[in-house]
Amino acid sequence: MTSSGALQYALFLGAVTALVRPLGAYHARVFAGEHTWFDPVFLPLERGIHRIAGIDARRQMSWRSYAGAFVSFGGVGTLLLYVILRVQVWLPLAANVAGITTPMTPDLAANTAISFATTATWQAYSGETTMTYLSQLVGLTAQNFIAAAAGLAVGIAFIRGLANERSNSLGNFWVDVVRALVWVLLPMSIIGGLVLIWQGVPMTIAPYLVVTTLEGSAQTIAAGPVAALEFIKQLGTNGGGFFNANGAHPFETPSPLANLLELLAIAVLPASLPYTFGRMTRRARDGWVLYCVMVALCIGAIVVAHRAEQRGTPALMHATGAATAPNLEGKEVRFGIGGSVLAAVATSIGATGSTNAMHDSFTPLGGAVPFANMLLGEIAFGGLGTGLISIVLVAMLALFITGLMIGRTPEYLRKVIGPPELKLMMWYLLAAPAVVLVLTAAAVAVPAGLAGLKWNGGMHGFTEIFFAYASAFGNNGQSFAGQSANTPFCNVTTAIAMMAGRFGLVIPALALAGQLGSARTRVHEGAVPTATMLFGGIVLATAIVMGALTYLPAFALGPVSEHLSMRGR
Repeated sequence: MTSSGALQYALFLGAVTALVRPLGAYHARVFAGEHTWFDPVFLPLERGIHRIAGIDARRQMSWRSYAGAFVSFGGVGTLLLYVILRVQVWLPLAANVAGITTPMTPDLAANTAISFATTATWQAYSGETTMTYLSQLVGLTAQNFIAAAAGLAVGIAFIRGLANERSNSLGNFWVDVVRALVWVLLPMSIIGGLVLIWQGVPMTIAPYLVVTTLEGSAQTIAAGPVAALEFIKQLGTNGGGFFNANGAHPFETPSPLANLLELLAIAVLPASLPYTFGRMTRRARDGWVLYCVMVALCIGAIVVAHRAEQRGTPALMHATGAATAPNLEGKEVRFGIGGSVLAAVATSIGATGSTNAMHDSFTPLGGAVPFANMLLGEIAFGGLGTGLISIVLVAMLALFITGLMIGRTPEYLRKVIGPPELKLMMWYLLAAPAVVLVLTAAAVAVPAGLAGLKWNGGMHGFTEIFFAYASAFGNNGQSFAGQSANTPFCNVTTAIAMMAGRFGLVIPALALAGQLGSARTRVHEGAVPTATMLFGGIVLATAIVMGALTYLPAFALGPVSEHLSMRGR
């Protein structure tokens, strides 16, 4: 590994780790309604929103009511965004309408609306040639805020359920959403957006610029209200870019400082939730164990991806006569191997999908790293709220398996994991392979599914399709862009995957939280201790083995076979 790359990785992980405790403690205080320094500013705003929206902050919700509010909130947001996208060219703030060349068809509009309402932000279009300023600024940016707030609210409700004893209340969804918006997402996004404007990210509603090049030809330069969308897409683990090139475009990431800040924005909130978990459950060590597992997965992903991209391909090594020939295809030279790999790992472990390089141009093994991160459930650091849920459920599965092996009671946070809890865990953990593998098989079996493969077939074409459904279900949004995703078949099937990955996972998670919250805390001397590094190692091994047993056969048909073929094996 190069020294510059190692320094970037160390600075990133060091900064994230330094922010875990203060941000995690802040979340715990905010969602418990405790005093913070920002009360004089945010409390009046929060109370005003409650009065306007008719929210009764004293009302508590069971898991069914909480899940119902979450689903209805997402459904209404999807419908409103769909309407905006369908009529965007007749609405105000359309100064760039002359540059709109891709029609917003019903299937594309539905796919995009579902995408942003589920934080998947899967983009089957080029933003600068498909969206008006109003769609970008009001439609997509607003969904980035409210969908992220809903995800954070669900994560906090899940923690409450685990912390409760003999109580079926998970809090109030509407109160949690308002708190997530007012106390967390809005202030951080405003500050982050202003920093990005200072760094050179455009913020304008003027028409696209038309300039004359040195050769004398006309060139259209797209700009717009980029800064408003840019920071919240990272902070809310959304990822949908203003431009087709996403973070590789110099208007989205104009400087090394902007790149670092955006990558930190992806990771800091999800990474801080294990500390929030430990504080709210009064089991601080358990929270740190989960965070250490996340960091271990992150480091492993960085090492594998960096080695693969730094080593390059046999063809490159043969052409240069060097032992290694870094693979710079599809990468911005201003980021290089280190910055590109760091972004690829951060975006795939953070359920964000915001990229600053073309992952389709990575080596087979390098591209397999973000792919594997998504297939493992994005448990390090994960989506906003959902990442914590996923790693806690993996920890519960590890406890159950360990208890069977050594004859001890499967117990987490002093609550027994019985058959009802196990069924809900299996629903959550098996939903991904049930959806991703079935949709992948359907896509490669019918002509409509293969229609998007314009340039690649064989092993790489299979990887592109498999990657798309893993990304859609994981509400990630990144893609191997060699596949043309804007086809009716792809728009419909990826929309199904996105809804299953959002609503199909939140419902069993909240049901499990309600089930455990209603249980009585018990202490069994034979229970497996969970606040140790040994247990952290068990959780790590469980995640890797579970992922391998589930996906390795399909994975072998794509990136593994392509890697071995490239190496002549």
